[in-house]
Amino acid sequence: MTGALIQARMNSTRLPGKVLRLIGDREMLSCMVERVRAAKMIDSVIVITSTGGADDPIADHCKAKKIPFFRGSENDVLDRYYQAASKFKVDTVVRLTGDCPLIDPGIIDGVVEVYNKGNYDFVSNALPDKRTTPDGMDVEVFSVKRLDQAWRDAKKPSFREHVTFYFWQNPSIFSIGEYRLAEDLSHYRLTVDYEEDFQVVNAIFSNLYKKDPLFSVFDIINFLRSHPEIYKLNSQIEANLGWKKSIAEDKKWADDKAKENR
Repeated sequence: MTGALIQARMNSTRLPGKVLRLIGDREMLSCMVERVRAAKMIDSVIVITSTGGADDPIADHCKAKKIPFFRGSENDVLDRYYQAASKFKVDTVVRLTGDCPLIDPGIIDGVVEVYNKGNYDFVSNALPDKRTTPDGMDVEVFSVKRLDQAWRDAKKPSFREHVTFYFWQNPSIFSIGEYRLAEDLSHYRLTVDYEEDFQVVNAIFSNLYKKDPLFSVFDIINFLRSHPEIYKLNSQIEANLGWKKSIAEDKKWADDKAKENR
């Protein structure tokens, strides 16, 4: 079974509670689940959140909306994925994050198709310095077998927090595939980390949803090109700040380990 596992949390440091903020009259997470469910290559959609009390509203939301969900480790997100995949008997994991409510079902299908047709351990459209899709269209695909390997072998804090770091940082161990667009659209920002991001996403939904609930990434880009004032709202925000923080924590972890072994 191919399962889309959407990680979501309430205690975002930059925009707390963002996954349940309303876009129009619906929560951002519901908007995302609707789009993910439209992907043809997905068998099930599961929200995975933590057991922390702060994430109770996500569990309550999923119960109310009849969205399958799993609660696991708050800080060890890799373990959360492993345990969720085991519980729901997923064979192929499609990793998504709850801050990508504009995710294009066609992009999801495209990444899964690359994975299915190629002899790859891991396929992504968001590899550093190689991506062509906008930030906010991130899709990663890997088998439960490889997830189990990472769960057992990955030790760095960033590997446990970001789940797939262990795959793309070890190309000698894993066969890595890419999904790319013909045109580089990576400078567009469609994720939600800041208030400005939310304003952009809200404007896109408000203008495109009624015409076609499953509007594509190309519809979004055409809209932003026609409305540069909206594009500019978040165009100056630096991407992947969370990654940089995690890499700094890796260095401290390595230094502490070195001291223990002296």
